[in-house]
Amino acid sequence: MEPVEPADELDAPRGGSHLARTVAIAVGIVLIAFIALLATRKSSDSHSPQSQVLGKAVPAVVGTTLDGQPYDIDSQRGDWVVVNFFASWCTPCKVEQPELVKFADEHAANGDVKVVSVIFQPDDEGQVREFMSSTGGSWPVVGGDTGSISLSFGVTGVPESYLVSPDGEVVAKWEGGLTADALNEQIIRYGGTAGSTTTTRAAK
Repeated sequence: MEPVEPADELDAPRGGSHLARTVAIAVGIVLIAFIALLATRKSSDSHSPQSQVLGKAVPAVVGTTLDGQPYDIDSQRGDWVVVNFFASWCTPCKVEQPELVKFADEHAANGDVKVVSVIFQPDDEGQVREFMSSTGGSWPVVGGDTGSISLSFGVTGVPESYLVSPDGEVVAKWEGGLTADALNEQIIRYGGTAGSTTTTRAAK
């Protein structure tokens, strides 16, 4: 008498093991691709956040300052320019404002750097004046309808700051956490000179 095969082997559909193996391979490929994506994606706290304007000519920053004076960033060619988007109601803006003041003071003697702040709407210009009075900063503050300026830079929240080279290229961006040292490091990186009180420290 010939041996009888077990019932589970007799009832198993032909090709079942092959199908299971194919599915397992497909799942493995998807998992590997997902892991690779996570490994290469930049973290949200990157010091070099992605931006639609990095490496490109600075968008137009044209308007009227709180002092009633016309402002056009094109008139600043030949100097480094820090474009700072802020709001009076923004707590992180208040935290980093002293760093901007420090940076501006360090470069005052050389006169090679300009700072301009752009009010992020909605905001009240009276509140902005109080903000500048309490935190410091004597540079131009562009007010009025600044929505188009924010849109052209891709700004969705504040604070955001951009460093523009003397030839008008946007070379760096910060989404909060801006410091005078970080600005000077980028200026040195692109061939500029740090402020008078930071040249030795930043060059080390």
